[in-house]
Amino acid sequence: MPLGVQLRGLIQYGIALGDLPAGMRLPPVRELAERAGVAPMTVVGVYAELKQQKLIAARGSAGTFVAETDSLPPEIDLEKLNPAIDALLLMGKRLGVDAAGIASLVTARASHLRFRAHNGLSIVLVGLFSQATADYADHIRPHLPATDRLDWVTIEALKAAGGLPEADIVLTLANRRAEVEALVGRDIPVLGLSFIPSEQTRTRLAGLDPSTRIGIVSIFPEFMALMKPGVMRFSPHVASTEVTMVDAPDLEAFIAKVDVLVYATGLDWLAGKVGPHQQAFEYRHEPALGFIETHVLPLLDTLRKGPDGKHGRGGTGGRTSAGQNAAGTTRTTKETT
Repeated sequence: MPLGVQLRGLIQYGIALGDLPAGMRLPPVRELAERAGVAPMTVVGVYAELKQQKLIAARGSAGTFVAETDSLPPEIDLEKLNPAIDALLLMGKRLGVDAAGIASLVTARASHLRFRAHNGLSIVLVGLFSQATADYADHIRPHLPATDRLDWVTIEALKAAGGLPEADIVLTLANRRAEVEALVGRDIPVLGLSFIPSEQTRTRLAGLDPSTRIGIVSIFPEFMALMKPGVMRFSPHVASTEVTMVDAPDLEAFIAKVDVLVYATGLDWLAGKVGPHQQAFEYRHEPALGFIETHVLPLLDTLRKGPDGKHGRGGTGGRTSAGQNAAGTTRTTKETT
C-alpha cells in the first residue's frame, strides 16, 4: 500500500478514534517526512487532503493542528434578511395587513417555535453501514435528554434522498464530517464523533489463546494502517497477526490459514467464509461515552439555549416516525454490504 495512503489513514482514523484530540499540534512537514520515511511532498499532499476534509487546520506560523470536531453555522448577516422582509411586507400590503400586523404575526410565530423548542432537539446520526449505525444510535440514545429525538441514516441513503430535509444537529464519523456537511448543507451543525473499540471486541481479543493465528480483513485502505495495531493492542499475547484487504486476490487462501478472522464493520458476510474450527467476529467500534459527555451534550445545550441564551432552536427540525431513520428505513434493517 502506498505510504501516503497509510499516513493519511493513520491521521484520519487517529482523529476518528480519539488518539489525536482536537487542538493537538501535528509535526511539521519535514519532521513527519523523516519519521515516516516518505518524501516531504507526500506529507504536503496528505496534509492538503486532510485540510479539505476539515480534519486538520493550519494556524499560520504556529503550525498544523487537529481541527475542532464540531461545525456550527456561521454568524448570520442580518442584512441578508432584508429581501425576505421586503417580500413579506409587500405580500402583507397586498393582503391588507400593515407592518404592525406583520410584526405581530412574526412575534406570534416566534413564540410558537419557542414552545416547540421545549419538545427537544431533532438529532440525526449519519453512518456508513445500516446495522452498525443503528447500533451506534442505540448506544448514544440513553445518554440524551428524554425530550431529544435521535434518528439515523446512512451516507448512501442520504445521497439517494438528495439530502436531509431538516434537523437541529447532525452527528457523524469524524473522518466523514466534511462529506456529510456537503450533503446536509451549511445551516445544520455537524459534529464528528469519537469512537473506541467496543467492550465486546476488546474482550474477545483479550481472551484469545497465545497460539492463535489472527487474520484481519479491512474494507478501507486508509483503515488498514491502524487496524492491525488496534487488534494487537488488545491481544498483545498473540504472536501471529496478519492483515489484508477485502479485495485481495488471495483472500480465500488468507482466510483458510488463520484460526480467527477479525473483519472490519461492513464485512459481516465474511463470517460465512470460515470453517467449523475457525472463529470470526467484527472489529466493532462504539461512540466514546467520554466524548459524548464532554462534547455532544454541551453542544446540544448550546443549541437548546439559542443565540440569545434564552430559548432553543430545537423542535424545528424534520421528524420521522418512531422506529425509522431519516430515510424511512426501519432500525432492524440488516447490512447489505
